[in-house]
Amino acid sequence: MIRPRRRGRNMQSQVVFDERVAMRLLKYARMVVARGYIHNTLGNIAIRVAHPTFADGVVYTKPAEISLEELALEDVVITDVPTGTLLHGGKMTSVGHQLNREIFRLRPDVNGVIHVHHDEVIALFASGAVKELKVMSLEFPSVMARPPYRLPSQVDVELDVGPLKDFVANTNAILMENHGVTTLGRTVSEAYHRLNTLTAEVRRTIIAEQLAALKGSEVRYLDQDSVDRLHRSADRVIYPSRSQAPGAPAGNA
Repeated sequence: MIRPRRRGRNMQSQVVFDERVAMRLLKYARMVVARGYIHNTLGNIAIRVAHPTFADGVVYTKPAEISLEELALEDVVITDVPTGTLLHGGKMTSVGHQLNREIFRLRPDVNGVIHVHHDEVIALFASGAVKELKVMSLEFPSVMARPPYRLPSQVDVELDVGPLKDFVANTNAILMENHGVTTLGRTVSEAYHRLNTLTAEVRRTIIAEQLAALKGSEVRYLDQDSVDRLHRSADRVIYPSRSQAPGAPAGNA
């Protein structure tokens, strides 16, 4: 476990606990649990909010030793981004929180991160049946906006965040073999939608490959040009009001 450093009461007193943000964390914790993604104390959600004292904002998250299904309002902790210093609460965060913090540090556009140990994601890649997650549904690239990035089993970016800098700018989902999946979003809502979309695509892949094997056919995956086109049009398809608003930024998060 990574024990967060403390900066004393003066630093903690600069952070006011916003119950509305904590309740948002609890809301998505319950939704992730209801989907069957949580089996134990592993798995987490992190929400970044702006703060005048902290350039990278502050992060609301779950502490170690309890699961998202057990999480209560009084358990929610707040840390800074660069060091993991505990700014609210008395319970230390898990080692996985350094992954959340490094994502926030490298991706200023990301404010929500969800990490779960999803059964079908682990099973699909552990089986050796596929080496990459191909795309079969039109919705997948539209919701994800960028292709998922698969890490081999020997790379654990929860323990060593160093490799993140090489790929995190080009993805909104990290597939960790024998481990699980991490999704990113401009909001925790977007990270949640991407998690559900990704896990659905994994289940579709498993079913389609099984049916194709039984029938001696081939799964009809989308060609790369179509996938790239859907990535480019993601905001226009998923968030039409946002993409058409005056002064809306170009590109997809």
